[in-house]
Amino acid sequence: MEEEASPPGLGCSKPHLEKLTLGITRILESSPGVTEVTIIEKPPAERHMISSWEQKNNCVMPEDVKNFYLMTNGFHMTWSVKLDEHIIPLGSMAINSISKLTQLTQSSMYSLPNAPTLADLEDDTHEASDDQPEKPHFDSRSVIFELDSCNGNGKVCLVYKSGKPALAEDTEIWFLDRALYWHFLTDTFTAYYRLLITHLGLPQWQYAFTSYGISPQAKQWFSMYKPITYNTNLLTEETDSFVNKLDPSKVFKSKNKIVIPTKKGPLQPAGGQKGPSGPSGPSTSSTSKSSSGSGNPIRK
Repeated sequence: MEEEASPPGLGCSKPHLEKLTLGITRILESSPGVTEVTIIEKPPAERHMISSWEQKNNCVMPEDVKNFYLMTNGFHMTWSVKLDEHIIPLGSMAINSISKLTQLTQSSMYSLPNAPTLADLEDDTHEASDDQPEKPHFDSRSVIFELDSCNGNGKVCLVYKSGKPALAEDTEIWFLDRALYWHFLTDTFTAYYRLLITHLGLPQWQYAFTSYGISPQAKQWFSMYKPITYNTNLLTEETDSFVNKLDPSKVFKSKNKIVIPTKKGPLQPAGGQKGPSGPSGPSTSSTSKSSSGSGNPIRK
């Protein structure tokens, strides 16, 4: 069961890959600067593998997850951009294979005696509300499986909300950020898969569904390669925030205003010392003003 990486342009000639990627391959290949659009082909999972997983974990796999694994045992698609003759890996879309669809461990996070566990992080102060479902629990109340490690930016998880034995209709897809806070994504795996594809696998795209949003660096990539948004107002309401509004001419102009008086400062007080011997009052006044104005930056 070897995995084969499809070279750029080959995905469109294979109908099953075209169906799996919802046609996103052609969109990426036609985008400026995008190169090395690659899909790692994985063979379909066998039904006994699904049955074995269900028995081992005492969980019934949702029907849409089963259908996905019967088409491909996991999913991994990547693409890069070419900037100044350098190729930078950027997009990554991944779903773990059945063998890597493992439960988040409840053992100690450190190999030390009496070390804290994930269950020790339970906080029941933020329970379900009208606009937000009840968050998953690290203890036995929920059963959590990792779908995607998000390149270290968090974890996308298949969550059984009612504990074991877990039923297929009790599942949701949640995002666990690096601070171990939960963020709801979708009710079904199918809906999440659409999110994954339509966001093009851009870095940190899952943070668009958190209260604090994506990082400034990720916003720059979102601006260059706008996702085919699905169920989010991120790009419709905050498009201006992605644009770098820095105006170099204004920045350097404001700096010049500060530098010029500082350079002329030492010359004007020299004339001010001769001022009192003359009868001209206005010149003395203007000299003292310029002297005081140039003196403040020097004290600082």
